[in-house]
Amino acid sequence: MQDWLANNPHVRNIRVAAPDLNGQPRGKRLPVHAADKLATDGVRFPFSVLNLDIWGNDIEDSPLVLASGDRDAVLRPTERGFMPVPWLDTPAALLPIWMFDEDGAPYMGDPRHALRAVLERYAARGLTPVCAVELEFFLIDDSGETFQVPHSPRSGKRCVASDILSMRTLDQFDGFFSDLYDACEAMDIPADTAISEGGLGQFEINLMHGDDALRAADDAWLFKMLVKGMARRHGFAASFMAKPYDDYAGSGLHMHFSVLDAAGQNVFDNGAEDGSDTLHHAVAGCLAALPASTLVFAPHANSYDRLVPSSHAPTSVCWAYENRTSALRIPSGPTKARRIEHRVAGGDVNPYLTVAAILGAAMNGIEDRTAPPAPITGNAYQSDLPKIPDRWETAIDMFETDSQIARIFDAELIRNFVMTKRQEQRVMAELSVQAQRDIYLDTV
Repeated sequence: MQDWLANNPHVRNIRVAAPDLNGQPRGKRLPVHAADKLATDGVRFPFSVLNLDIWGNDIEDSPLVLASGDRDAVLRPTERGFMPVPWLDTPAALLPIWMFDEDGAPYMGDPRHALRAVLERYAARGLTPVCAVELEFFLIDDSGETFQVPHSPRSGKRCVASDILSMRTLDQFDGFFSDLYDACEAMDIPADTAISEGGLGQFEINLMHGDDALRAADDAWLFKMLVKGMARRHGFAASFMAKPYDDYAGSGLHMHFSVLDAAGQNVFDNGAEDGSDTLHHAVAGCLAALPASTLVFAPHANSYDRLVPSSHAPTSVCWAYENRTSALRIPSGPTKARRIEHRVAGGDVNPYLTVAAILGAAMNGIEDRTAPPAPITGNAYQSDLPKIPDRWETAIDMFETDSQIARIFDAELIRNFVMTKRQEQRVMAELSVQAQRDIYLDTV
């Protein structure tokens, strides 16, 4: 781990960071000479730090705070090791960390450990998920009272209309994207294709697929930090909030996944267009857990502004072949690449919880060998189908009590997440829509 630091003698400080339940990086700044101690002893901060609300406040009446004396956990480096922090002016190193109890046991309220536990269920069956995420975000000028698309660095003008898959729009921000891709390479984040999307100043970048789902979630978490940091270097904001503008579609995080057996064969592939029984079982598991998983996929007040009909975000619990109005889409293409695209999550999610919820639900279905309902055809918005919860409070209640969720997440994480969201809900209810968006701009 120290090899990277030895090869980068210009680094002046170290940042250690772990994701809290909202995906916010929480950690410390340390001098470079602390690197050896980090490798052997880790760093300490309270268990409660991974369970703060969106403002960074303690959760009232949480057993992690006063009732337990706000005791410390031990946070150790992940296998990712040191990496640069390209958005800072001063050369620095970032070291991702995750939380353990004093005796070395993983703390199951840590979202990264939650995903690790789901992956252990796959490994026990000799299976390995292959996944990739597509992340949508907006570039925003937040210097005024309301959000606007930034002035183009090339023309000095603002875009006045959406321009899907526009090369011109990409070219207008070419300096930002060139620097972003260079930074992704420096941080070993596998950024792939970029496109302009349907909102003003909205873009999507795909991350390459791989057979390490924990690393895929790391990549998404780091990518969100990087995009926001690099945008500020270029004089504007970048935000993954679900719905920054009323008149344009919101931002999603779509996840594609398949599953390999011990021989490296895709168990979703049966050589035909419909896919294998295992694919159908995975679909059934995802659909069964979808309503109660909504709190993971739509964790904030603003999230529910995205989940409305005809907005390019799903509103019904359904699946289909090659149909982007459904919650789960089975893309066309070679059967050896047969996979599921899960389209519900907003860009504002915690990637670790999202990947865990999707893969955990799929494993529930694989274990139970359940069959899904028939795939839909046509426009899901115009069909009479079960609905994804469209109210934050409903999603919180369902997440707290659902039996499928209890198979995916540890009881402590469920409790902590529910307490966090109920505290946020009470405060957000008193704020205007724009005040909520101001809060979410940089935090999600």
